[in-house]
Amino acid sequence: MGKIRYASFSEAGIRRDNEDYCKTIIDEDNQRYLFVVCDGMGGHAMGEVASQVVCESICEHWENASPEDEVENVLKAAFQETSKALDAKADVLNHVEMGTTMVLAAIHDDKLIIAHCGDSRCYLLRPNVGVVYQTQDHVNHSVFGDFIDKSFFSYHSSKAEVEIRHFELQQNDRVFLCSDGVSSYSDPNILTDRLMDDKSPEDITDVIQFLCEKFSKDNYSAILAYYEKNDAKPHGMHPNK
Repeated sequence: MGKIRYASFSEAGIRRDNEDYCKTIIDEDNQRYLFVVCDGMGGHAMGEVASQVVCESICEHWENASPEDEVENVLKAAFQETSKALDAKADVLNHVEMGTTMVLAAIHDDKLIIAHCGDSRCYLLRPNVGVVYQTQDHVNHSVFGDFIDKSFFSYHSSKAEVEIRHFELQQNDRVFLCSDGVSSYSDPNILTDRLMDDKSPEDITDVIQFLCEKFSKDNYSAILAYYEKNDAKPHGMHPNK
C-alpha cells in the first residue's frame, strides 16, 4: 500500500489562451490514481477544446471502470472511446480539425503505467539513481521543421498510437508529467536536478513554475507526484543543489 502526494500548475504564460488541460483523480480507498496532461496543438483550431475533450474523456472512462479491472485494459478502452469523443465534438463544431498531445500516469497499488502520445512528457525519478525513465517525444524531424507524428486528432484516430510502459514503484519514487512548454524551455539538467531536490512537491513545482514564467514561450503545465509506502518514513532524494 502506498501514499501519493502531488502538486500541479497550468498557466497560459505569454500566450493569450491556455490550450493545456490537466486533471488528477485520487481514489485512496482503492489505491488508484490517475494524472493526465494534455496540450492542444498549435497551428490548428480549438486546441483548448481538443485538450479538454481528450483529458475529460480519458478520466471519465477511468472513473467509470471497476477497480478490479486491469489498468492497461481500462486505458486502452479509454483511448478508443476518446478518439470517438473527439470526433463527435468536431462534428458539432463544423467538422473542425483539432488535436492534442497526451501524457498520463496511472497508479494502482505500487504499479505504475505511463502512457503518452505526442511531445508532452513524463519522467520517473528514483532516489540515488536519478531519471529511471523518460518518454521519448513522438516528433518527426525534417528539413521543413519538426512535426508531431502521434496525437489525438479529429477524424484521424490512427494518429493516436499511444505508447505504454509498465513500472513497479519503489519508496520515494517521483513521477513528473509536463507539457512541452515546460520541457522545451528548461535546461534538462536543471529540470531533473530540481525534481530531485529534498523538498515538498509544492515547493518544487513552485520553482519550476518560476523558471517557466521567466523562459517559456508557450503554455506550461505540470504535475509532480511522490510515492511513499505507508509503512516507510519519507526521506529526501539528495541535498539541494
